[in-house]
Amino acid sequence: MARIRTLFTTLTRRGPHQVLRGDLGFAGIPGVVYTPAAGFHLPGIAFGHDWLTDTDNYTGTLEHLASWGIVAAAPDTQRGPVPSVLNLAHDLGTTLDVISGVRLGPGQISVAPEKLGLAGHGFGAAAAVLAAAGPVQATAVAALFPAVTKPSAEAAAAQLRMPGLVLATADDAPSLRTDALEVAAAWDGAVLRVVKKANAAGLTERRRLTRLLGFPGSSDETQKTVRALLTGFLLFHLTADAAYAAFADPEADLPHTSRPDPDAAPVTHEDRVVALFR
Repeated sequence: MARIRTLFTTLTRRGPHQVLRGDLGFAGIPGVVYTPAAGFHLPGIAFGHDWLTDTDNYTGTLEHLASWGIVAAAPDTQRGPVPSVLNLAHDLGTTLDVISGVRLGPGQISVAPEKLGLAGHGFGAAAAVLAAAGPVQATAVAALFPAVTKPSAEAAAAQLRMPGLVLATADDAPSLRTDALEVAAAWDGAVLRVVKKANAAGLTERRRLTRLLGFPGSSDETQKTVRALLTGFLLFHLTADAAYAAFADPEADLPHTSRPDPDAAPVTHEDRVVALFR
């Protein structure tokens, strides 16, 4: 356990790689890509943003992944008040095609097609699950506090067979905002982790002005915990580094997380509606 805690703490900090920032616009997709300064056959992911949130609100998370050797690209599409989760899912798949199909940066960076993953937050987490259920070839998928969408990520998750990571908060059960518990239950091969004291909206790196306008604020603790969990999970599944095996083990006890109660009764849609009006 002490070794896992030490590794977890290490993963909350930036990794050893210098990070470069690029523009996905060169391929016709609004968005950004963060890479290590050099390296061939690297792992890479496409990351989906939450509702009414742009990619600038994930700069720290994307840079963090790149500092640990993972190319992280995020399309900046479907940002309006009525976005299409299917269109964002399509853009995530296109983003993976782009980063794995061309040399990046100054020509000294490439992504291996067999080391591709998908990840997302909230609305973007649902899009990542939907993308994985399509023709996209992803080795692993991470859904960070997935939001309820139509079509639902729960239905798509039932089709998935690749490893998954689903993050939830302790108060997700009575919420109409998220279906993280249902997504994890439907997904054969997903690891569900409940992040203690997490604020699901806190993963976004909001500016002070946006907080004044009523958007949920950032949470440094949520960001540190989620970045460590996500990085360890991706390093294990995309690079086969056994040092990070605990991050993919549903039985492992990781810092700042808990496992769901196996004896808890399933929460129905009616339960969520009742809880909403209490």
